[in-house]
Amino acid sequence: MSPEPTRFRDRRSTAYDFIGSVLVRCPRCTRIAHVEAHRTTEEALPTRLFAPRRLVCRACGLSRTWQGRSIEFSGGRHSPARDPYFRLPLWLQVETRHGGLWAYNLEQLDLLGRFVGASLRERAPWYDTGQKMTYVARLPTWIKNAKNRDEVLRAVDRLRASVVTAG
Repeated sequence: MSPEPTRFRDRRSTAYDFIGSVLVRCPRCTRIAHVEAHRTTEEALPTRLFAPRRLVCRACGLSRTWQGRSIEFSGGRHSPARDPYFRLPLWLQVETRHGGLWAYNLEQLDLLGRFVGASLRERAPWYDTGQKMTYVARLPTWIKNAKNRDEVLRAVDRLRASVVTAG
């Protein structure tokens, strides 16, 4: 009897759900730093996106505040992924032979690992209301492809280990 397939159900999270806490490379000491929102209350998406942010590095003590009016998401496949506020390189990014793999934080990395590792991937029904183009729906095809599963999971494990060794 074959084992039951690993199941993944899309909870309809988007990339915006993960920018509340972002792991970046410190501009002073190049170690891991943290960007997070000042407010912890649940607000509407437009307000939450532009809430003041704080960059904190525990290694060197660097602290900066962002109170801008515009954000810029990483674009393009050939440039390193950056956080939308301070434009610093993300800590959780690695190049594979197919392209770059990145995540804002460990929560997003875990979601990516669960999605790639699942042999049975379920989406919400088409007639159900809510977000249609979720984070996993927008992933590049090479990440979704089953033949790349082992390579992507190894990259996810390397990224997770980089946080443990840096902390």
